[in-house]
Amino acid sequence: MNVSDYLQRLNVAEEPRLDWQYLGVLQARHMLTIPFENLYIMEGREIELDVNAFFDKMVVQQRGGFCYELNGLLYWLLRELGFDVFMLSGRVMRAEGGYGPEFDHMALLVRLGQDYLVDVGFGDSVRSPLPFSGDEVHDVSGTYRLQKDSLGESAYFFQKVIEGQWVSEFKFTTIPRELNEFTGMCRYQQTSPESHFTHRPIVSIATDDGRITLSGDQLTVTAGEEKKKLTIASPEQRREILRDYFGIS
Repeated sequence: MNVSDYLQRLNVAEEPRLDWQYLGVLQARHMLTIPFENLYIMEGREIELDVNAFFDKMVVQQRGGFCYELNGLLYWLLRELGFDVFMLSGRVMRAEGGYGPEFDHMALLVRLGQDYLVDVGFGDSVRSPLPFSGDEVHDVSGTYRLQKDSLGESAYFFQKVIEGQWVSEFKFTTIPRELNEFTGMCRYQQTSPESHFTHRPIVSIATDDGRITLSGDQLTVTAGEEKKKLTIASPEQRREILRDYFGIS
């Protein structure tokens, strides 16, 4: 594993610094260069919770990953650079209401003067560190904040404005976690018919003015307020789209 190779993969040329600005550069570049994707799962290839495997897949092979891989590898990079960082367990809001089980999602807590949530593994999400102060953060993907859970001393809600209302997309605690604690849910996400990762291919990457997402046989290109949709007609067209839009060969 090599820090300079990782930074080259992110197209980050500036010298590392232990400050908020550099942390924000790493988060934004991560989301702009390494796609969120489940193609290994659709191919029946096991994803192991091992940072060397993450590095080989996403840096050497130029692929993407899902939350455990993306945030797990970024955790390693931040630790190597000297940041004070911890893994956190999140529980994602379900469409039918309520939240998933513990370790349903991984995010990162970075202590840097004040505490920030950093998350490069939640798809269409905030692109800069989110302060635990509750201050709102705005970017091209929306408006976000962290809200304290009155029922839990170390519990918070990750919220986004959707159709004019604050919506909690996942909840989490600030209890530091280890990578191996996510093993059971990582296996579940790859194998259970109840996991949305096992139903159809999902590949998504941020762009400067929006996002590009492949979901099943549909490609959606969002630029500002404009959305363009394309139905994928053949395996050959899918391969071209993966190569041209996501850099996946």
